[in-house]
Amino acid sequence: MKALYQAVATTTGGRSGHVKSDDGIIDMDLELPTGLGGKGGEYTNPEQLFAAGYSACFGSALQFVAKENDVYLGDDFKVQATVGIGKHPELGGFLLEVTLDVTLPGVENEVGEKLINQAHEVCPYSRATADNVDVTLNLMV
Repeated sequence: MKALYQAVATTTGGRSGHVKSDDGIIDMDLELPTGLGGKGGEYTNPEQLFAAGYSACFGSALQFVAKENDVYLGDDFKVQATVGIGKHPELGGFLLEVTLDVTLPGVENEVGEKLINQAHEVCPYSRATADNVDVTLNLMV
């Protein structure tokens, strides 16, 4: 693969540290959420950043497959990504799970289901998580 774009971000201090992108657009403190034993607060965390990236990427994949299928999505379609983290029940360590709730106003359910399944096949985040992360796709009506 020849990369068309590369994003660079550096974190110091792990989950309770600081993350900054090479262009300075992302420049924020991180904190371990209270659900994982941290102090939480008004800070972001890796799961929120992953949810933001996945929902945006999946939305673009939806636009791509909709265009290929001659379906107009409009500007008000939504992808909500919920990222969960928990302990691996057998191997130790941690696992992620993702739920993508997709709202496609004005698109028939059958067409919407087809689009979200096709988007899941072409989305780079979906490909990266394949066979590694449980991903649930929901068409919201």
